[in-house]
Amino acid sequence: MANLRDIKRRIGSVQSTQKITSAMKMVAAAKLRRAQEAIEDARPYAVRMRSTLEQVSQGVLEETHPLLEVHEDRRSLEVVVITSDRGLAAAFNANAIKAAERILAKRGAEFVEVGLTLLGKKAVDHFKRHRAKQITYASPIGGDVTYQKAADVARELARRYEAGDVDEVVLVFNEFVSTMTQTPRVSQLLPFEPPKADGAEAVAEEASAYEIEPDPEALLAALVPKAVEVEVFRALLENQAGEHAARMTAMESATKNTEELIEKLTLQYNRARQAAITGELVEIVTGAQALD
Repeated sequence: MANLRDIKRRIGSVQSTQKITSAMKMVAAAKLRRAQEAIEDARPYAVRMRSTLEQVSQGVLEETHPLLEVHEDRRSLEVVVITSDRGLAAAFNANAIKAAERILAKRGAEFVEVGLTLLGKKAVDHFKRHRAKQITYASPIGGDVTYQKAADVARELARRYEAGDVDEVVLVFNEFVSTMTQTPRVSQLLPFEPPKADGAEAVAEEASAYEIEPDPEALLAALVPKAVEVEVFRALLENQAGEHAARMTAMESATKNTEELIEKLTLQYNRARQAAITGELVEIVTGAQALD
């Protein structure tokens, strides 16, 4: 049985851990508010851009932009995996990595080559150990997400797709649903496909409300690359908000666990102290009786 000094030392250690987890929870909560506002502001823009792209594309009789064209040659697949740079976020990063591994196992056989674009140190660390030869690009997120970071990644992917170096690009990230829920999501980035309307009549009616100048082809040339950049930016924002939410939840759970552990250790300490006092009393009484 541990002595009083050991128990007291362990209580102090757990209390120190509790202070750290509590502070990390508050920091994550503060960052989550900003990240949640950012993704809630970005979602309507991304949705409206896709909707506008669909309406514009209806005015074009055939696909006129390289990023909309489906490659018949299924030679190369690029999987973009987004995770956080830091851990202590429960299964947040593991879920995204598992989703990516499932895609690689399922779709890898359809292509001759498979490449990995990794954003986030956790993804980089994992795939360097398991699929180092397949990595084409790896970079940490590096603090707050910026549009420039997303645009650079999207432009490089678009360039490779237009050049024929890549035949399909898949995006894997954690979607922020709520503070308690972050869901791994897999979406096709290239060829870029705007959402399809429910019926031709609805499309015609919606498209007739707009006049496109100078022409649909010129607008697509400007709109499609921008839409791809926005999709990558949105995925990064979703990942950022989900990371802070997962870390806040994990640190809250860790803080509660430390409270329970402190209660158990305190009870153990009190019992050990009571036993020590009882033992000392027994020794005193026994010694007194021996003197009599």
